[in-house]
Amino acid sequence: MALLGSGLIHFYLARVASSAVPYLGVLFVAAGIGAIVAAIGIVLNRVGWGWLLGLAIAGLTLLGYVLSRTVGLPGLPAIPSAWFDPLGVASLVCEALFIILFALGRQSQPDATAYSLKRRPSD
Repeated sequence: MALLGSGLIHFYLARVASSAVPYLGVLFVAAGIGAIVAAIGIVLNRVGWGWLLGLAIAGLTLLGYVLSRTVGLPGLPAIPSAWFDPLGVASLVCEALFIILFALGRQSQPDATAYSLKRRPSD
């Protein structure tokens, strides 16, 4: 749900973002599509690619938020006054929550090497 929240916010803001810089709107739509695809992968129990794609989407959108408010993006100067934009903060919360859930899930998984070291039956 955290990933879908971030994706929906990016879909909603895509038009505003594209009015500032056209490529930014494309990136917002791509983030929304990526979030939906990752969420479907997670729901369908495709743990590997769903969670990894979600991590990439959440991490990159979070990075984009920070960069757009500090050093700026190509064709768009930094906007330091926009740190507390309500939808931006909501998106950050969703992305941070997803990253935390990813990290907690990785810690709770058993060691993969235990499964790969199966003994062969003796002949």
